[in-house]
Amino acid sequence: MDVIWLIIAGVLILIGLLGAIIPGIPGPATSFVGLLLGLLSEYAFLETDLLIILGIIAAFVTLVDYWVPVYGTKKMGGSKAGVNGSIIGLVVAIIVFPFLGIVIGPFGLVGIILGPFAGAYIGEKMNNTPSDKAFRAALGSFVGFLAGTFLKLVYSAVIVYYFVVCMM
Repeated sequence: MDVIWLIIAGVLILIGLLGAIIPGIPGPATSFVGLLLGLLSEYAFLETDLLIILGIIAAFVTLVDYWVPVYGTKKMGGSKAGVNGSIIGLVVAIIVFPFLGIVIGPFGLVGIILGPFAGAYIGEKMNNTPSDKAFRAALGSFVGFLAGTFLKLVYSAVIVYYFVVCMM
């Protein structure tokens, strides 16, 4: 049974790592749940204090991830249309670019980088925002998206580290 818990935990942690990049998958929370399930194995051990801290950080990173793109867009003069466009642009790029053969990295790095920016710009233009303001808003949304993604990736990498060190 211990091996089954470790396999389930490992799969959830990998899904959490993917969720750090792919919107719609709660990366930090999924990684943390994977870590918790891994602790059901008799071979695993993690200090309770560290586990509580990792749980608090998972909640914090998840909240910040939703707030940072909105903050970046608003700070640069954008609207909700820019934020929504950024998310849609990322999802479309992740789905479309691999089918076009434009794959750099596991999900099309080009799409992950350009999708949010293009989506935010298009969203602002559909909201009748002048081009210069739409560009600034798109840039703010893009930088916010990158900051949130970076935080999620770092957190998920820390979870992978603890999974490997404490459970294997």
